[in-house]
Amino acid sequence: MKALDWNHIRGFHATAVAGSLSAAARQLGLTQPTLSRQVLALEAELGVSLFERRGRKLVLTQTGRELLDHIRIMGDAADTLVLAATGRVQEIGGRVCISATDTCAAYVLPEIVARIRSEAPQITIAIVASNEISDLHRGEADIAIRHVRPDRPGLVGRHICDTDARFYASEAWVARNGLPREPADLARAGLMGFDDPRFAGFMREIGIPIATEDFRIVSESAVVIWEMVKRGMGVAVMMREVAERTPGVVNLLPDMLPIPVPIWLVTHQELESSPRVRLVQTIMAEELARM
Repeated sequence: MKALDWNHIRGFHATAVAGSLSAAARQLGLTQPTLSRQVLALEAELGVSLFERRGRKLVLTQTGRELLDHIRIMGDAADTLVLAATGRVQEIGGRVCISATDTCAAYVLPEIVARIRSEAPQITIAIVASNEISDLHRGEADIAIRHVRPDRPGLVGRHICDTDARFYASEAWVARNGLPREPADLARAGLMGFDDPRFAGFMREIGIPIATEDFRIVSESAVVIWEMVKRGMGVAVMMREVAERTPGVVNLLPDMLPIPVPIWLVTHQELESSPRVRLVQTIMAEELARM
């Protein structure tokens, strides 16, 4: 496969983010005709159309949007490399607010935040731990870790990776109750869940015949439920990576199809040019991808 020219990739990325050739050319210090040739060259190299040209306006095609998701990570990594090479990472300061579910905030974010603090000590990290989706348009967070694709205009989402969730209980619970043989057995196994009728509906969809009133322990917090699992009080769903880091818990149904959990990083398009947000996003993307 022919290697792609990084200048062409950079030209496409700048044009897609800026929304026009003229703005992107100013940003890159190029003439507009030169940048246009770079974008056209990348389309020729790939054999696809990346933009629809509507008068003077450029609109990304579906292929262009998909390619941009990958190139953003490359562009952020390149920017971070330049900052590191010039010693300027340490100079970036300010506040970045990260929103995540309480599970991610408690069990996934600490290692990521530790790296951010090490590489960019002048940045203040604020963490919103909530299972409600933060409103990025209203500034409730700068970056959000989500498990669904963003569907509101103005939001930029990157699909980082996919993980999964399974049903777990403590070794002490298994010693008292034994292992379930099939998903339906979980309905009688002290299943704990969320105080939301939709949760029971989802359980029924995956083969567990349970109603909202059948749950004897419910909470709005997955962290609270997980602490009770660790103490042998019942069964609950948890992301595989969190369970694997928790001593003394057992995957109750290893042959059951896992529950898919996509990982998205989402921000508002107006924040993409912020050096501190871009730096934090880059570190988060790299660390989440390691999962």
